Amino acid sequence: MYTTKIMFTDYQIQGPWDEFFQAPGVPHPAFQAIFEALNHTRKEDYLALHKEAERALIRTGITFVVYGDKEGQEKIMPFDLLPRIVTSQDWNRLEKGLIQRIQALNLFLDDIYHDQKILKDKVIPEELILSASSFRKECIGLNPPKGIWNHVTGTDLIRNPSGEFLVLEDNLRCPSGVSYVLENRELVKRAFPHLFEKLSIRPVETYPDMLFEVLDHICPGVQEKRFGVLTPGVYNSAYFEHSFLARKMGVELLEGQDLVVENDRVYIRTTHGFEPIHAIYRRIDDDFLDPKVFRPDSMIGVPGLFQAYKKGNLALANAPGTGVADDKAVYAFVPEMIRYYLGEDALLNNVPTYRCGREKDLGYVLANLDKLVVKATNESGGYGMLMGHQASKAQRDEFALKIQANPRGYIAQPVVDLSQAPTLVGDHFEGRRVDLRPYVLYGKDIKVLPGGLTRVALRPGSLVVNSSQGGGSKDTWVIQDDQGGDHA
Repeated sequence: MYTTKIMFTDYQIQGPWDEFFQAPGVPHPAFQAIFEALNHTRKEDYLALHKEAERALIRTGITFVVYGDKEGQEKIMPFDLLPRIVTSQDWNRLEKGLIQRIQALNLFLDDIYHDQKILKDKVIPEELILSASSFRKECIGLNPPKGIWNHVTGTDLIRNPSGEFLVLEDNLRCPSGVSYVLENRELVKRAFPHLFEKLSIRPVETYPDMLFEVLDHICPGVQEKRFGVLTPGVYNSAYFEHSFLARKMGVELLEGQDLVVENDRVYIRTTHGFEPIHAIYRRIDDDFLDPKVFRPDSMIGVPGLFQAYKKGNLALANAPGTGVADDKAVYAFVPEMIRYYLGEDALLNNVPTYRCGREKDLGYVLANLDKLVVKATNESGGYGMLMGHQASKAQRDEFALKIQANPRGYIAQPVVDLSQAPTLVGDHFEGRRVDLRPYVLYGKDIKVLPGGLTRVALRPGSLVVNSSQGGGSKDTWVIQDDQGGDHA
């Protein structure tokens, strides 16, 4: 009889931190109970469960679109059935660090759109902020409901070879992926019901309720509240998620053409006439939100929406203007923000970062392109990036010209050997690199969904986990009561 243990017989623990094993065939102490439970699953049964999970994804229709893909087709994000597991001790540290970070980022956003004290005190270079393409002059003096700017944040974390979690980047502009978190959990529950009966795994299915509570908290004071999710439409890469969240929250799924603004109030067009709406979770970038204020050629926005928001007749999550905190050059200063606004040291460290807009850093980056990861400051999804150690000399030379033409537009970081997790490849397990995107919601208080999206670099040796670059995902279990010791 074959068991899952035999599937791990040839599993290699390499240089990076391994999320499941501390030695060949020996799991981290906290995961011993899970390892033993999995040993009751025959190899053939495990492979059958994995194939059924893949079929369920296709039936459910959880898709995304890779922009620029030659086929232009919707794709299913590859899913690995073996979960990534986080101990309660690790999670408690992450949760505290993320709450601290979100507090500081919110104070930073409120400051730069009002008094700009952090710039006047020269903690952050003024030009760095004012030159950011995502800094919105239209938001200067803006007062979002309850003083909250960043209602939904997806913070990307990695673990280095010593086991320390580091913040790779912050995502405050419509961070996607939470629908995979919820659907992945359902798939794993169906596959391993006995594990959920035996173990204390913290739930994630409360996310839609948490998001609804955020909208309710920031909603203008009216008797009959109405909420919606604003989507760019069916051709957006994350449309499935927009419709998924609207359905789970029981709110309207809206496109720009569904809305009209009259007398600085926003209404939904219905067969019964115009009906008011009061809070919107928007999945449209600032540029396209309101053609009267931002890009005049936007066909997916709502004319007059921004003015209704400024007047306090509508709540938006996230607030316009939050994208400046996504800028990867601004990211380098988050530890300074935490010290400046909270008087504390950062509980979660950044990856060391070189700003090419600074002359000293630029020289170092250009001289060491073969050792660095270079990123465009205003891109996401793995686009605008050079993995210097894997690139050819011609690719590095070409990228050097881009950096020199626009130094402010790039940062560089040393190559971090991401942690690995056992991932099914064919009929056996191999180590694949992973990151973690927890979702942080800011309403009446700040809450972190216990788990998040574990993204997997499915290509052998790859450090790029983005779905648009061929990555997949895993369910993420936060164990309420660890069965053993801490492994961090």
